[in-house]
Amino acid sequence: MMKRVTRGMVPFLLLGLLCWEMTTAPGASGASIDFPRFHRLMEARYGRERVAVSHAWEQMLREIETLPEQEKIVRVNSFFHRHLSYQTDIRLWGEEDYWATPLESLGRGQGDCEDYAIAKYVSLRKAGIGDERLRLIYVRARIGGARSTMTQAHMVLGYYPTPTADPLLLDSLIPNILPGSQRTDLTPVFSFNSQGLWTPGATASAANPVARLSRWRQALERIRQEGVTW
Repeated sequence: MMKRVTRGMVPFLLLGLLCWEMTTAPGASGASIDFPRFHRLMEARYGRERVAVSHAWEQMLREIETLPEQEKIVRVNSFFHRHLSYQTDIRLWGEEDYWATPLESLGRGQGDCEDYAIAKYVSLRKAGIGDERLRLIYVRARIGGARSTMTQAHMVLGYYPTPTADPLLLDSLIPNILPGSQRTDLTPVFSFNSQGLWTPGATASAANPVARLSRWRQALERIRQEGVTW
């Protein structure tokens, strides 16, 4: 049976189709995490009691190493919805927009939409899922009900099992992982990962994401200093 393409589905498909080939390049392999360093930094910055959370993260990532990819995304998504609660950047960091690292998010036990997306992205890269399947997606989220025209900036993590797949969206707002076709409340604006940055309908990466997105560049540098390498 042919799948009906909904209004909300097409932009998410375009984001995946057009950047699939671009990310299968050197540097697109999985991440490595120096967990002894990560645990030491966690204790130094946030106290011994928070080290239990970083050990739980390590254990979860080891447990999912051999699982199918879609089971990996379920486990990772569930982990962060258990261990993080939503909080705004201004309350957490005293800034309007701060992109936290997994260590910072797990250390505080809180984060906003970007922090959830980044932590899940790093986790899935460590779990062996390549950049060609993962996209941090900046969206406009409709608020106030189905007939509302009000939107706000938001970020989700998209998982594309194949280039033509309806992506699965991991969202800080809800614990359920839903296909993009069912998230008609979200309108994608652009997507990025460690390899490229794309807008819906573009035929090539619009820019180097590290050069264009200063907060992403700064977050990646802090992530590297905390023991994560690509």
